[in-house]
Amino acid sequence: MDYQQAGVDLVNAEEAVKAITALVRSTYNSHVLSDLGGFGGLYRLGGEGTPTLVATTDGVGTKTEVARAGNRWEGIGQDLVAMCLDDLVCTGARPLFFLDYLAVGKNEPTLIATLVASMATALKSAQTALIGGEIAEHPGSMAPDQVDLAGFAVGLMDPATAIGADHVRPGDRIIGLPSPNLRSNGFSLVRAIYADLLTHVADGVAAKSELALYEELIAPSVLYAPPMLDFINDSLLHAASHTTGGGLVNNLARVIPEGLSATVDATAWQWPAIFAQLMHDGSVPLAEMRRTFNLGIGMALVTAPEKAKVILDSYPGSVEIGRIEEGNERARWS
Repeated sequence: MDYQQAGVDLVNAEEAVKAITALVRSTYNSHVLSDLGGFGGLYRLGGEGTPTLVATTDGVGTKTEVARAGNRWEGIGQDLVAMCLDDLVCTGARPLFFLDYLAVGKNEPTLIATLVASMATALKSAQTALIGGEIAEHPGSMAPDQVDLAGFAVGLMDPATAIGADHVRPGDRIIGLPSPNLRSNGFSLVRAIYADLLTHVADGVAAKSELALYEELIAPSVLYAPPMLDFINDSLLHAASHTTGGGLVNNLARVIPEGLSATVDATAWQWPAIFAQLMHDGSVPLAEMRRTFNLGIGMALVTAPEKAKVILDSYPGSVEIGRIEEGNERARWS
């Protein structure tokens, strides 16, 4: 089983980005400081030295269908916040506010309150305000119990604490922050592998072992933004990479400058059990696992050698997983 067999065409996704790149760039003005491919869009409010806003957007994806199978919506709002805020902090920006978009087949107030409560809890932990949103009811085009979520975050970047590719140096260390679960990525493949399990959960006939696995799949994302802000304020980071779609190495490549390479030691940590089980149950090739799931590292931090120990000592379960070397691959497994 691979992502394409599950219905996600990564080649077409790349072609779609190529098709819209010129259109997107045609809207830029002198305030835009970023291009496509970064973890956030940068917009400077004035001239040199003026504040820079950073914006991100993302969704929960088809994990909502896993939640729907068991009517388990308690952590989905946190998934949404994590996907947006954890991208934002990879630029060194401090999140300011958040907006959500909820599409539902039928507007059930209790369900909406559950989703927003989860968002609010996560946002408060990152000192981020939920200032608005939209609830769209789509009868006929969505099933009554179907939900889709998207979010939009805006933050403020101080040039003095900005991080990114231009700060990365040869010899820097790469520190991985642990993820005990899938977070919110790769669920089209997960659903293809566990279609029968999800049907059993939805029908109320799941075995005890199936229910235990379901709990692993639905577990909410770790939110890295709060500790990341502390690392940024303490000037501990050169760059950071949020492991979402594309996997660990492909996301790391986004923050490595030309002429350098992030070499990741695949033996530096052990996968959480859920990933090994997925690989076994779906006969998923190793390369597909690496480009689809976080494999236990939800955030990768690039830091100077002398600062690595500070991070390792302050974040439980963090581990040194590689280093920056001269090279032309941007990022690779070793």
